[in-house]
Amino acid sequence: MRYLLVAIVLLPLLGSAAALLPAPPGLRGRDPEQAVLRHGVTVTGAVLLLSIALAAGFDRDDPARMQATTDVSWIPALDTRIHLGVDGVSLPLLVLTSLLTFLCAVHAYYRGPGGTPDASGASSSSAKGYVALLLLLEGGTLATFAVLDLLLFFLAFETVLIPMYFLIARWGGEGRERAAWKFILYTLLGSVVMLLGLLLLGLRGGTFDMVALATDNGSSIGHTTQLIAVLAIGIGLAVKTPMWPLHSWLPDAHTAAPTTGSVLLAGVLLKMGTYGFVRIALPIAPDGMLTLAPYLAAFAAAGIVYGSLACLALARSGAGGDLKRLIAYSSVGHMGFVLLGIATLTPTGVNGALFANVAHGLITGLLFFLVGAVKERYGTADLDRLAGVSGGALYGRAPRLGGLLAFAAVASLGLPGLAGFWGEMLTLFGAFRPAEGLSRPAFLVFMSVGAFGTLLTAAYLLVVVRRVCMGDGPDGGEAAPPVFTDVRGHEFAAWTPLVVLTVLAGLWPAVLLGLSDPAVQTLLTGGSR
Repeated sequence: MRYLLVAIVLLPLLGSAAALLPAPPGLRGRDPEQAVLRHGVTVTGAVLLLSIALAAGFDRDDPARMQATTDVSWIPALDTRIHLGVDGVSLPLLVLTSLLTFLCAVHAYYRGPGGTPDASGASSSSAKGYVALLLLLEGGTLATFAVLDLLLFFLAFETVLIPMYFLIARWGGEGRERAAWKFILYTLLGSVVMLLGLLLLGLRGGTFDMVALATDNGSSIGHTTQLIAVLAIGIGLAVKTPMWPLHSWLPDAHTAAPTTGSVLLAGVLLKMGTYGFVRIALPIAPDGMLTLAPYLAAFAAAGIVYGSLACLALARSGAGGDLKRLIAYSSVGHMGFVLLGIATLTPTGVNGALFANVAHGLITGLLFFLVGAVKERYGTADLDRLAGVSGGALYGRAPRLGGLLAFAAVASLGLPGLAGFWGEMLTLFGAFRPAEGLSRPAFLVFMSVGAFGTLLTAAYLLVVVRRVCMGDGPDGGEAAPPVFTDVRGHEFAAWTPLVVLTVLAGLWPAVLLGLSDPAVQTLLTGGSR
């Protein structure tokens, strides 16, 4: 098991370096570009299989215990170790990361990296650079969920920034350079503040080992130190999540990013922020979290309503809203539910947050794949132009694609029986009865605001489905609609796992909750074993 986890973390990094090397003569084929894209599919596929094997070998009878552990000395002077391990909190995120990265590699293999022509008309995209960056991003993300040392966590956390910057800046669409710079500046500034908090915890706690610090449960760290550390770490994590009002980089980044960049940004990178709260802040600095939890909940509740109102504004007729931008703002609201669940400091709320994390990765990843397909067929993601095209819009032009978009939308609004329902419901239950020491009247207000946000979410998503799938015209227009290519074979193969998992997670939530609940109980009461 330990070798499996090490291989899962190292294989994408080695594959990233290998992507930059010339392909062996026997593997080049007729198209060198396709050969390197095939390399990306092969490596990410191997990582996915290893992740599935790790999940199959995971001891579900004791998910609170760190499993598949590796612990070797790295920097003795700082007591920093290469410490890896997974429990019921991190395992689902490892598998989710492996799955989404593999699906993105498959998408790039068939549709290309998404580069734009330069002034000479030649493609500016480089398959080698794209695959190398994709695998580097995957390795950094997997390491973030696997490492158990504060300094290693920071290094892994930062590793993903550079590849995502270049994925946006080089393969994105209009406004990509500005969006990429905004992304890197926001996240780097947040990371600087977070590093100070991590160093403070490690130096005052006497070790950078996250398991040892969590087991200590903050007893050797004073309240003031915990408060300062949680504030510093929380700012860095809140930028990455993103939490309102530190979210403004996200809509630009999603709008400009290529399809695969948007999928990984929403489906994987945002989860690193909320994971950091659960893995570091909750068990290592519980007193600091108790003090700051009401403020975190207030910002989370504000983000839920703000994200929904922004989406309603973009969805209305005549607003000229971009569909990718709308889904980006919806992520602000959905991640607000995750932060609200964490702020309750209860097993119910934190389990709801972790479930919502995975559900958001599946559903929003599917949404961005679908929006990318719509934009490719229509040549735009502008809602007014999509809704104004005669002929019944998607239902008349590509019915299967329209049906999938409607499915993803109702899953995102939290329809019972699909994955989006359970996380939001458990989060609201957790806010109904928060942890001891928190103001219940205040959290009842936050719960009410969150519940109102679910109504707003349903409103804007149903408007989107009506406009994009049915069109704005009363009868879809007079002319017979030109029929677009419906769902292609490789699209069906890439999207089916997300659809199936969205249904399964909604029908059998105990599969995920059975993994996370014992681990959460342990983290809240004394760290991982």
